[in-house]
Amino acid sequence: MEVNVLNIKGKDTGRKVTLNESIFGIEPNDHAIYLDVKQFMANQRQGTHKSKERSEISGSTRKLGRQKGGGGARRGDINSPVLVGGARVFGPKPRDYWFKLNKKVKTLARKSALSYKAQENAIIIVEDFTFEAPKTKDFVSMVNNLKITDKKLLLVLPEANKNVYLSARNIERANVAIASALNTYNVLNAETLVVTENSLKAIENILS
Repeated sequence: MEVNVLNIKGKDTGRKVTLNESIFGIEPNDHAIYLDVKQFMANQRQGTHKSKERSEISGSTRKLGRQKGGGGARRGDINSPVLVGGARVFGPKPRDYWFKLNKKVKTLARKSALSYKAQENAIIIVEDFTFEAPKTKDFVSMVNNLKITDKKLLLVLPEANKNVYLSARNIERANVAIASALNTYNVLNAETLVVTENSLKAIENILS
């Protein structure tokens, strides 16, 4: 699949790049995508949730009533889970939600996500660029020139670029990522991928 290379002014440079079929043209595997996104979301969880159990409640351990003859249930202490202000039974405890996912499955998931974007013609290749200074106006101008103003976009760079990152930071529907840190969730979460030429080479080197 060939794609025209544009510049940040939205003009065709006259060059074309061929998207690697083994990365951008495979039959997407939805289950691999599900597992990879599930792991990504799980890793975002802090896992600091906690409720107090019976032994952790600050309250008297005095028995509330007689064992027999009260005409009701046998009462324990004030910390009982059935009473207001009491403990919680089987409540959440701090835990780590991380789980292992094989590298081959993660690679398949990323290839599947990229193939979906290629099928939707949602990949724009631009020549490598940088900004002289962090300016949101410059980034907005580039987005307008590429005619993706109303799209949630992900800009993929070959390496960290502080000026470009700071220029995009205040734009709600724009994200910036480097090729080596590209993940399935970010690819699927974007409506359009804007990939620089060197980023494309980096992605192909990583996923080949």
